[in-house]
Amino acid sequence: MKRALITGVTGQDGSYLAEFLLGRGYEVHGLIRRASTFNTSRIDHIYTDPHEEGARFFLHYGELTDGSRLVTLLSRIQPDEVYHLGAQSHVRVSFDEPEYTGDTTGVGTTRLLEAIRMIGLDCRFYQASSSEMFGATPPPQNELTPFHPRSPYGAAKVYGYWMARNYREAHGMYAVNGILFNHESPRRGETFVTRKITRGVARIKAGLEETLYLGNLDAVRDWGYAKEYVEGMWAMLQADEPDDYVLATGTAYTVRDFVEIAFEHAGLDWEKHVRFDERYLRPSEVDALIGDASKAADELGWKAEVLTPELARLMVDADYETALAEVRSKG
Repeated sequence: MKRALITGVTGQDGSYLAEFLLGRGYEVHGLIRRASTFNTSRIDHIYTDPHEEGARFFLHYGELTDGSRLVTLLSRIQPDEVYHLGAQSHVRVSFDEPEYTGDTTGVGTTRLLEAIRMIGLDCRFYQASSSEMFGATPPPQNELTPFHPRSPYGAAKVYGYWMARNYREAHGMYAVNGILFNHESPRRGETFVTRKITRGVARIKAGLEETLYLGNLDAVRDWGYAKEYVEGMWAMLQADEPDDYVLATGTAYTVRDFVEIAFEHAGLDWEKHVRFDERYLRPSEVDALIGDASKAADELGWKAEVLTPELARLMVDADYETALAEVRSKG
């Protein structure tokens, strides 16, 4: 039985990846941060008591800022595959917390790679790189496009990308970078723009709210479905040789387009409910991110099937069910 370790297992991607790997017969271990409240809602449905016979999903406390803990866990778990998804991953927040973002998102990657090297662990390593690394570089962007990050988050991801490349080239480690363009789902954090939109639409339709506040509506993005993208992560670690791959839909929509699709699906006029708030603008904007995933299609057989309009509609539907449940609970 293959064994995998996932950092960031409680996040959107981590939860979908854990489901996918369990479905393929893996034993899955997840790294979670200690908190005074439970933060495992995305994975509660797949968690089983480790005392139960046949349990294959285990959680471990740990921090990407604690290198010694990473060494201890890797030595104990001995994973065949390591999926490094953990990070401070909110771009706008990274401007407010640049040092913390660099320490977790950037240097955290180095701590994990170095822990693998120190104990001589024979495993395959996936680094969650990001389209935010391209930043100001004009689209379309692929594996050969120069990086020009426009945020502390993007800069930290560039550092992590090159460290994974360096450990691959200097130490012969099987390390790959998955350069994923924006990928969303009903499990996306509520402060990320797509989920903020679909949740807002659902709550307005349910009569719980009246107004949705947004920032830049002109930003162009390549939005795909996270559930499909985790399959691409896995495919990268099954290749004979390690390499770096872009995952994207190759399509372009503005935030305004996403808003219009979401409100239209709910039968609402977006202009009656959306208001501008400059607090949601970034100090330096990224105008357009549009990915070219032809290499992943040719070498991995991976191709995005769910495009932005369908994605927006399925997210609105999921959030509307949640909003209706809240209405019912209020009697």
